[in-house]
Amino acid sequence: MNQHTVKAYGDELNQITAEIARMGGLAEAQVADAIDSVARRDVALARAVVERDLKLDALHRDVEKKAIRLIALRQPVASDLRRTLGAMKIATDLERTGDLAKNIAKRALILADSEPMQPLTRSIERMGRLVSTRLRDVLDAYTASELDRAVAVWQTDDEVDEHYNALFRELLTYMMGDPRTIGACTHLLFMAKNLERIGDHATNIAETVHYEITGEDIVGERPRAQPTAEDSDPTPNISTHTH
Repeated sequence: MNQHTVKAYGDELNQITAEIARMGGLAEAQVADAIDSVARRDVALARAVVERDLKLDALHRDVEKKAIRLIALRQPVASDLRRTLGAMKIATDLERTGDLAKNIAKRALILADSEPMQPLTRSIERMGRLVSTRLRDVLDAYTASELDRAVAVWQTDDEVDEHYNALFRELLTYMMGDPRTIGACTHLLFMAKNLERIGDHATNIAETVHYEITGEDIVGERPRAQPTAEDSDPTPNISTHTH
């Protein structure tokens, strides 16, 4: 490659990385605002989260187009190819994170019309803070190419599972004690499941960062908490279309 071509190639790679950073910032805000909308029963904020999801979808499509174009025209190899493919994978995880945050916000809109359930809402909020921290840490690891930080997120994957299992038992206790809470508790249970899945996407990103930096997969199985009896039942999307 001549100097001009090398510079253009580098600029394209950097542009894709910058797009991922934008997606990451938006996904973090979506998760944080979705949780705040539940905690504060904030209808306007929940609606804003739902509406902003379209922007995350558009960024995802843009990253994919740019990455595919770069592969087709520049034919990157080694670390450049890993960086390009990694960006596509991370963009998909962030887009799905946005979908899950949107689902939480939609359920927050429904719960806003129900009687407040402060102890359970606080449990959702605590789990949400944990998931938000994991997402922020792994995105910082990606931006700074910090292998140790990415691995630390991967190694603590079971923390989110443990929070989910504890919250599942708490919700079950409420429903058994007062059948009138079943409707609200069901929405909270799906919120918790969505948060658990956001945690899984953060772990996916950690694995991608590891591969991008080292060229190797992380060895071993993800740390897992003991699953609940409910875990084989997938969480439904409350909209008929996620995009």
